[in-house]
Amino acid sequence: MHDVAFLGLGVMGYPMAGHLARVGHRVTVYNRTAAKAERWCQENPGCMAPTAAQAARGARFVFSCVGNDHDLREVVLGTDGAFAGMADGAVLMDHTTSSASLARELHGAARSRGLHFVDAPVSGGQAGAQKGQLTVMCGGDPEPFEPARDVALAYARAVTLIGPAGSGQLAKMVNQLCIAGLVQGLAEGIEFGCRAQLDMPRVLQVISQGAAQSWQMENRGATMVQDRFDFGFAVDWMRKDLGLCLDEARRNGATLPVAALVDQFYAELQAMGGGRWDTSSLIRRLRRPRG
Repeated sequence: MHDVAFLGLGVMGYPMAGHLARVGHRVTVYNRTAAKAERWCQENPGCMAPTAAQAARGARFVFSCVGNDHDLREVVLGTDGAFAGMADGAVLMDHTTSSASLARELHGAARSRGLHFVDAPVSGGQAGAQKGQLTVMCGGDPEPFEPARDVALAYARAVTLIGPAGSGQLAKMVNQLCIAGLVQGLAEGIEFGCRAQLDMPRVLQVISQGAAQSWQMENRGATMVQDRFDFGFAVDWMRKDLGLCLDEARRNGATLPVAALVDQFYAELQAMGGGRWDTSSLIRRLRRPRG
């Protein structure tokens, strides 16, 4: 068991930090809203710190999961950032979905301080975090990755090193690109079937046994039919992630016509007041009155 820190107690970080504590690690948490850190300490063995630097002090492994590039810079760099408190040789494994360029920047900044940085975005959503069944895609150096992976398995079913710094973020972009087109296709199929007056629960049960099967169909198909979108990964966060994908594509020359179109569809959902709806709410665009 190790002294570890967890920075960021959102819908993902809160249960992830809890899993670390429950398997026996000595956990110190930091969150910008202190009330959430206080509540975490009431529900889990562990303690809280007033700054990221103080939370990281004495920890061999530091984990973070915050909102975006700006938040990540704030929690890692600066006088009160994690790097200011970490000891030589300590590892920061970051689970934020951020840009690959920032991951490379933080990797370089860590090395200059005698520290290690692993970019490690996750897939599996809030339910995966709560169940300890996340999939983690990592970029960084093999030597610090190996021991950090062993600790992260407290909340993950798979933690894989993809390549050098930034590779984890690029792999997460691939993940989001694959999901975006799939969910739009599922939305169109379900709406088509509903307008054709098919028994869609039965249709989904049948086609999920064939080539159309997917995680999205298994976990979101029924709730899409029922028009339920009060759970899962929010539209606002998907737009952030697709923005990262489109920015990276402009740099590397990739063409992403489907992603660009689905990003526009999600923007329409935001305009409909659906920023916090689950990403499967794409079907609500198709259900709007026409004319």
